[in-house]
Amino acid sequence: MSEQKTVRFIVTRQDSPDASPYTEEFEIPHRENMNVISALMEIRRNPVTVDGKDSAPVVWDMNCLEEVCGACSMVINGKPRQSCTALVDQLDQPIRLEPMKTFPVVRDLVVDRSRMFDSLKKVKAWIPIDGTYDLGPGPRMAENKRQWAYELSKCMTCGVCLEACPNVNSKSDFIGPAAVSQVRLFNAHPTGEMNREERLNALMGDGGLSNCGNSQNCVQACPKGIPLTTSIAALNRDMTMQSFKNFFGSDKL
Repeated sequence: MSEQKTVRFIVTRQDSPDASPYTEEFEIPHRENMNVISALMEIRRNPVTVDGKDSAPVVWDMNCLEEVCGACSMVINGKPRQSCTALVDQLDQPIRLEPMKTFPVVRDLVVDRSRMFDSLKKVKAWIPIDGTYDLGPGPRMAENKRQWAYELSKCMTCGVCLEACPNVNSKSDFIGPAAVSQVRLFNAHPTGEMNREERLNALMGDGGLSNCGNSQNCVQACPKGIPLTTSIAALNRDMTMQSFKNFFGSDKL
């Protein structure tokens, strides 16, 4: 009888936000078409290390399991990505799982992504409507604009682009490429553009677009293929125009 094929994982663990990280190694039976999430579920059923030591189940975050919610982001073999679409058979073993370092660790592979959501608040990445009365259908977007705006709307706030960006770290206030691209999305909307100047002025402030080093790691890491660097270039032009408006007054331009 042939020997059972197994998969080995080295998981970086942390018992609390203030605790020191450590690693544990697990080995589970191999199954066809297994992804990292299903492997973690198998470890959770029987959390025993390769040394035979009983351990606490590994903690991670997940929701949709189809690369839509962005919750299951982690660093897999040194690369930030979604664990629901990371297939075990396509990964080198042992498979190393680590939490994203850009965000504070809550426990094990779970991180606090508040930094990213605070950045979206800073640039008002929404269309403010008070909802007290029916506005009726909004203005229609031109088809060519709708097509590229749809690409920007695929952002699921997974945080992978922030993890890949060397300018997003504990020593920098840079809001990151996700929030920058959302500024371009909402400024392009026929209703959202009423707050266009406010968003651009936020990008010109501390932690704004001037902190971008143009490494272009974000666009390579984005699991949705969002043209983040295109948004950065477009907003650099918009910010230049906005700075002239601020200096001379919009009524003179």
